[in-house]
Amino acid sequence: MIHFLVVGLGNPGEKYKNTRHNIGFMILDVLANQFGVTFKDVKKYAETTHTWEGDKIHLLKPLEFMNLSGKATQTLAKLYKIPPSQILVVQDEVDLPFGKIKNKIGGGTAGHNGLKDIVAKLGSQDFHRLRFGIGKPEKGGMEVADFVLQNFNAEERSQLPTLMGESISKIEDWVKTNRILIQKESKS
Repeated sequence: MIHFLVVGLGNPGEKYKNTRHNIGFMILDVLANQFGVTFKDVKKYAETTHTWEGDKIHLLKPLEFMNLSGKATQTLAKLYKIPPSQILVVQDEVDLPFGKIKNKIGGGTAGHNGLKDIVAKLGSQDFHRLRFGIGKPEKGGMEVADFVLQNFNAEERSQLPTLMGESISKIEDWVKTNRILIQKESKS
């Protein structure tokens, strides 16, 4: 049995529920719904597990603020003995235009405080990321830190269901691809 950990980044509480910074939570909520599982709050995080073709997919929403996302990620990674290569972090990305969704393995954090904390706590940046483009504020407009805490505008909200579906397909593809790689490695 292979264990995978999918971490959605966001901030806890109603105030942040529909903000750009919470796209990780939003995508995991839709994924959990599709899997037919429900999150349960465990101290400082919410988690649920889905069994898929004999493997376990753990879904995690750290419930401390964004810059403390690493502690819950580290806790579950240790608990289920999940290496960074089997962790996928779903995050908002200001360096991509709204609606652009890209997978990335490892690399820097581009100033993303949630990623910085995960790298620090795991002691590795070799985990995978699903980067959901939220765009940047217009030049001379608001600060990036304020922009990410804004709700999506009406036009963006109308596109979210389609984009979340695309994100979930990418997560499922990631699990399938990594399962095949792990199985090949274990046979050699």
